[in-house]
Amino acid sequence: MVSVNYAIELLKKSLDLYTPSRSEGQLANLLKDKCINELGFEQAHIDSVGNIIATKGRGYPRILLCGHMDTVPNKVPVRIENGFLYGRGASDAKAPLISMLLAASEFPKQNGTIIFAGVVDEEGNATGSKHLVKNNLDVDYAIFGEPSGIENITISYKGRLAIKLTCDVLESAHASAPWLAKNSIEEVFNFWHAIKTTINNNYEKEKKSNSVSCCLTEISGGSSHNVTPQKSKITMDIRIPTSQTCQQVLDSINDIILKISKEKGVKTNFIIEDFTEPFEADFSSPLVRSLVLSVLDVCKKRPMLLRKTGTGDMNIIGNAFKIPVVTYGPGDPHSSHSINEHIRIEEYLLGIEVFKRSLFHMSRIHNTQKK
Repeated sequence: MVSVNYAIELLKKSLDLYTPSRSEGQLANLLKDKCINELGFEQAHIDSVGNIIATKGRGYPRILLCGHMDTVPNKVPVRIENGFLYGRGASDAKAPLISMLLAASEFPKQNGTIIFAGVVDEEGNATGSKHLVKNNLDVDYAIFGEPSGIENITISYKGRLAIKLTCDVLESAHASAPWLAKNSIEEVFNFWHAIKTTINNNYEKEKKSNSVSCCLTEISGGSSHNVTPQKSKITMDIRIPTSQTCQQVLDSINDIILKISKEKGVKTNFIIEDFTEPFEADFSSPLVRSLVLSVLDVCKKRPMLLRKTGTGDMNIIGNAFKIPVVTYGPGDPHSSHSINEHIRIEEYLLGIEVFKRSLFHMSRIHNTQKK
């Protein structure tokens, strides 16, 4: 039985380790040691990209509990104040990660198979989750640990397109005679304005969770302070609801780019930096039912099922494996990435209990349905 002090100290130790994306090795080693020597897992290893994978139990159901070890950059001093534990990753997402691990440690081995995965680079390019897909992990259900809030279950994330567009006007001129050449910074903005206007007009009457959104996130161009810019680049972040696919939105954007290129007489090309399809869980699945029952058991309140406008690792696993997947975990999403990131200790401890109950209910419901 994991004690309260053990649970708090293990989370605190994980926060003491600074783990920005692709620097998760120390935490992976810590968790591997805990899994083998203290928490009752039969196997634990660190794979070729740095994920910690630990297994416990046998038979069915096969449940993946997956959280990420990396955080965004910049440290937050680790401390306990007024019932809160502060530190980078306290909310996003070390509290959910450790909650799942400790819940799994108390799961009876004869009730199914638990695969715990602490993955790398979720805040970057999802290297860890993509590696799980590449290795065709064989599971029946998956829960991703992210701060949903203890009384909320995330059943849907939008997809994401990240596009880097380059505009080349083929020549430049002295800045004192700007009429001699087109200005690539001005021209590239024409593309962005047309794309944003089209998307906004198409979805202005939709709820935020049901609409395509777009955001200009990067812009660069020019070679000198007194030369008109020949080349410019912009990066666009586009989020896509489950009513659309990435390809449908990409086709529409490609049509706009071709039209503006022809009208303005400029050369353009673009590269796709992210292409992640939207995902929504079947809320009648044993997985969602189990989590709902667990929140009711622990919090005495029926949880809200959330459709979020972000994109998460569950998109990757859910679309690749075609299994029930949800995202859940203690923590306030608004605390994530903030200068005072924190987790309420009581909520973290309740999160462990919810995960424990959800594993119990999943095993019970799954095996009842199989009879």
